[in-house]
Amino acid sequence: MSYITSAALGERGFVVLDRYDQEADPKEWLDLEYVDWKSSGDTRFAPLASAKGEIEVNGFWHHEPPRTDKDGVWIESQVQEAPNLTRRAQEPGANVGRCRVIELQPNEYVDALYNLHQDDNNRLNPDETGWIVRGFFNLSDDPDSYLILREDRWDPSTEVRIPLSAGSQVIVDTQRFWHAVWHRGSAPRYCLITSWESGPELDAFIAKHHGTTEHTSPPLDEQFIEDAQATLQRRLAERAAIVAEKAKARRGSNGRED
Repeated sequence: MSYITSAALGERGFVVLDRYDQEADPKEWLDLEYVDWKSSGDTRFAPLASAKGEIEVNGFWHHEPPRTDKDGVWIESQVQEAPNLTRRAQEPGANVGRCRVIELQPNEYVDALYNLHQDDNNRLNPDETGWIVRGFFNLSDDPDSYLILREDRWDPSTEVRIPLSAGSQVIVDTQRFWHAVWHRGSAPRYCLITSWESGPELDAFIAKHHGTTEHTSPPLDEQFIEDAQATLQRRLAERAAIVAEKAKARRGSNGRED
């Protein structure tokens, strides 16, 4: 299939924008209504735009009629509490799908590796329309935390680590990358996440804010990474064993023989 994509994301799959003056804005995210939704860690979400303008964060393809991650409906009660966040999400002028603030509790590096995932933003996306990417605008000040991107989930050499100071702004093709956040703080991390449709509007926004792929990841000790990879494999094996045991128990309860 052929989609409209942003040339700026073509080579590395992400761009880092100019840092935003987050301190100049009120902490609107603290006044929003959150819903429990576990995604890539211990998280809650406060939606600003959803499939039908309701305070829920499910994928648009789970609604009737099912559709791709475009044409989000702004939630009046949330927009009233967060006009600056809404303005920032709308600034590119690109089609917005899901838009929400994520609250993430502190975690460990191996937790982030365990929670690495690829998004499915372009499910049902019509051919020859814009490819859906996501903007990550960090709201809290978490300079020792990192957005982790991997093109190969199992290969640490493909890992990109982007620090998350207040006002950091990154646009990522999250269907290309396995991604999660390693949040090393002592308080929750907050980030505005917006689904945007690629096209000339988003390209102009990236250019306006000097989007660049020039980024060097902060170093991590090789042994630390190796140990985390080993722990990850052990945790995944343990989970697989639990799932297999539950499946076996279900077969037994249905009167089937192994």
